[in-house]
Amino acid sequence: MKRGGNPARLVVAVSVAALLAVFLLYTSLAGGATPTLQPSQLAGHRGTATLAGVVIGPVHGDPHGSGLRFRLRDISGSAEVPVVYRGSVPDLFRVGRHVYLQGHLQRGAFVGMPDSLVTKCPSKYVAGKGS
Repeated sequence: MKRGGNPARLVVAVSVAALLAVFLLYTSLAGGATPTLQPSQLAGHRGTATLAGVVIGPVHGDPHGSGLRFRLRDISGSAEVPVVYRGSVPDLFRVGRHVYLQGHLQRGAFVGMPDSLVTKCPSKYVAGKGS
């Protein structure tokens, strides 16, 4: 049995592995990421973004018809933007809840992509009794 194999194969294998590693790193850091913005940062933004904010009321409309309508306010500020969203609504969605929504700004309102509304679970962010 021959030991030591072909060094050219090793160089090719290491080169391919290095290229894959660079590609994966680039994809995870910058590849298809959309920026996460708050309502105060939307002015002048073009394209798709993830909007983070606090739901303020009133909440009305049909998420499976003409659209659920509400306003989002900066998490620690006063800027707000009207939102129109169509799609499934998480059980924890309500006024006062922090949410993330992917979409784009259209004629002064943020139009959410279908089924992109996500709520933050408050129990994960509340200090425990021992804290």
